[in-house]
Amino acid sequence: MEKYKMHILVCGGTGCRASASEAIQNNLQDAIAAKGLEDEVQVVMTGCFGFCEKGPIVKILPDNTFYVEVKPEDAEELIEEHIIKGRKVMRLLYVDPENKEVISDSKHMGFYKKQIRIALRNCGFINPENVDEYIARDGYAALGKCLAEMTPQTVIDEIKESGLRGRGGGGFPTGLKWEFAAKNEADQKYVVCNADEGDPGAFMDRSILEGDPHSVLEAMAICGYTMGADKGLIYIRAEYPLAITRLKVAIKQAREYGLLGNDILGSGFNFDVEMRYGAGAFVCGEETALIHSMEGLRGEPTVKPPFPAESGYNGKPTNVNNVETFANIPVIINKGANWFNKIGSEKAKGTKVFALAGKINNVGLIEVPMGTTLREVIYEIGGGIKDGKKFKAVQTGGPSGGCLTEKHLDTPIDFDNLIAVGSMMGSGGMIVMDEDDCMVSMAKFYLEFTVEESCGKCTPCRIGNKRLHEILHKITLGEGTKEDLDLLRNLSTVIKDTSLCGLGQTSPNPVLSTLDNFYDEYISHVEDHKCAAGQCKALMQYVIDPELCVGCTLCSRNCPVDCISGERKEAHLIDTSKCIKCGACMEKCKFNAISIQ
Repeated sequence: MEKYKMHILVCGGTGCRASASEAIQNNLQDAIAAKGLEDEVQVVMTGCFGFCEKGPIVKILPDNTFYVEVKPEDAEELIEEHIIKGRKVMRLLYVDPENKEVISDSKHMGFYKKQIRIALRNCGFINPENVDEYIARDGYAALGKCLAEMTPQTVIDEIKESGLRGRGGGGFPTGLKWEFAAKNEADQKYVVCNADEGDPGAFMDRSILEGDPHSVLEAMAICGYTMGADKGLIYIRAEYPLAITRLKVAIKQAREYGLLGNDILGSGFNFDVEMRYGAGAFVCGEETALIHSMEGLRGEPTVKPPFPAESGYNGKPTNVNNVETFANIPVIINKGANWFNKIGSEKAKGTKVFALAGKINNVGLIEVPMGTTLREVIYEIGGGIKDGKKFKAVQTGGPSGGCLTEKHLDTPIDFDNLIAVGSMMGSGGMIVMDEDDCMVSMAKFYLEFTVEESCGKCTPCRIGNKRLHEILHKITLGEGTKEDLDLLRNLSTVIKDTSLCGLGQTSPNPVLSTLDNFYDEYISHVEDHKCAAGQCKALMQYVIDPELCVGCTLCSRNCPVDCISGERKEAHLIDTSKCIKCGACMEKCKFNAISIQ
């Protein structure tokens, strides 16, 4: 960073930009100019701070004051009070919801206390569109070290010793994957970055690319050096316009600084990066489908072997890693494998980035050491369940994962532990559910997604998942039978065992995990024809309590199908045969006389 007395960091991630952080940045700059402070105070647009629940975020250095839920109209007050008078703007500081303590330094907040930021180390700290700021934070030092001091094999050995495993869901050892590609001789090789995360609610890779694109470019160049590749390709979905823009800027800057292109840092090593755009197909997260898409073909997986390390893009040896995996590489080279593998658990080293979402107080992007428990994530970092409601389940691994219950909360998060309890790490989506969520409907939602996203190449996935969805839909309509539950389990097993790729092999996980952990809820749907959570409309009934109804007629006057009868000042009655279950009556009732049964 340039030399200023103070820096004002403004979150420039997609979430905060949607809440007017650009206007905040402009207003801050205008207020600084109006006070003649341009030479003393700099406003810096950064990537995501992670605490999305409290955005837009503004952080002031060097005193580390962390302001939350800032609005454009707050800019002038921040400059007048904090910058000029040296007084914190108390109303914009974070208040701990439990003890009501006002906290100005983010390191004392529960959301950040247990986090260790490696992949996210620069997000929320540097301007992602300024390569000098990345260099000031040891940027491209790892690439320089590799080219000047290390052979390709010693780099691979360092990555292997670190214990880094792929963060895209498979968890394959990264160093071993690089070694396979390095050993295959060819006149052309490729390094591919998979930036096509498709899990609903997941935004880990997008945030890294928006906040620290140079870390990925540096890691790709290091990978290219180890395997003898001079070409890198970033496969990114076109729905990430901000990430694409910042990647373009980063690639241009890296070329201008001699960090990409020919003869990098005078070493004789050539490596350059281009982008390829995806149309948002979930199946293109699978590496062979991704490669086909980049080649201009239909995004369909192929049988392995051959693996991409042997025959990938254009039939040449290709290494595919996701964004988060690459973001760890420069730190491992700079700090050493021994430093990295001391973080995490015995079988999973380092940290993992999660997109924490759902019925939780602190929605956001977090990075925790492997081995951190689900309880720590949900209650200490996530701040517990919204509105004081009861925790019901947590879905890890997105559509490919499973729904875990309260008995699983002390499970350490890593690849093997999550698989052992019927879920998976996936790319890092984590959705928390409360007592108002129906697990049958949740399983149906994920099956609807995988049916829509299946490439259709193999029969078990194309037809099997559609049949699973049909059975679940039948159950939510109150038309299911107990035999359907056995059919769900048997069909799910067949799909897992016979599908071609990871999408089909893992798609039944939400069904199997909810059957295992919430079997009583399924029984309630098929035998009692009731949805305890009140989410399945066909199984709901709106009922008026005659003891609470005062006969105000507000409900009947707002019913779109005139199914509520009753005289004024007398208890009303709902004709359930006509009711369309829109909820208008319950919404309008001022006396809590209408409930769902």
